[in-house]
Amino acid sequence: MIDRTVPGPVRILLADDHALVRRGVRLILDGEPDLEVVAEAGDGAEALALAREHRPDLAVLDVAMPRMTGLQAARELSAALPGLRLLMLTMYDNEQYFFEALKAGASGYVLKSVADRDLVEACRSAMRGEPFLYPGAVTALIRHYLDRARQGDGVPEKILTAREEEILKLVAEGHSSKEIAATLVISVKTVERHRANMLHKLGMRDRLELTRYAIRVGLIEP
Repeated sequence: MIDRTVPGPVRILLADDHALVRRGVRLILDGEPDLEVVAEAGDGAEALALAREHRPDLAVLDVAMPRMTGLQAARELSAALPGLRLLMLTMYDNEQYFFEALKAGASGYVLKSVADRDLVEACRSAMRGEPFLYPGAVTALIRHYLDRARQGDGVPEKILTAREEEILKLVAEGHSSKEIAATLVISVKTVERHRANMLHKLGMRDRLELTRYAIRVGLIEP
């Protein structure tokens, strides 16, 4: 059980764009007496709205979702609701995503393939203020860090800014500059400037290459 000052089970927001995944994860979590899913979201933007409405204790976010990824949502939630604990749920065994999750304020990183084994403990660890990593990731991350340290390198930095990632995701999902401007409440000219900057930074020529890059880095699913 989790030691909390507020009585009752931990209230959880679950965000994943696949209804079957949400159903399975909810069965795992609701099967525990100290955990309760109080809201479900199908994308990061919906997760933000539901978090503000329901004020959960913990958000479990899929990394790759439409409109706004779990990592993007985690950054927004960390800023808007600083007391909210965050966990990333993903199919990607990838150290870049893990570092990004930590930067976004997440307490843990759980693989979907072993969610039935690890997710409950990850939720409890997060509520205790402790980080959670599956054992294989610990070994891989330590080895990766030591290799980089020997080479004189630090943790890899992001190429794109958070705003550029937001625009890239929407571009890759097929939205026009006008639609993106309306979604992000910025001007079309600003969208076009960000798009040009991304093409320059990434050494790419067109929307197709940007879309392939967005898939490769997990902003959208193939």
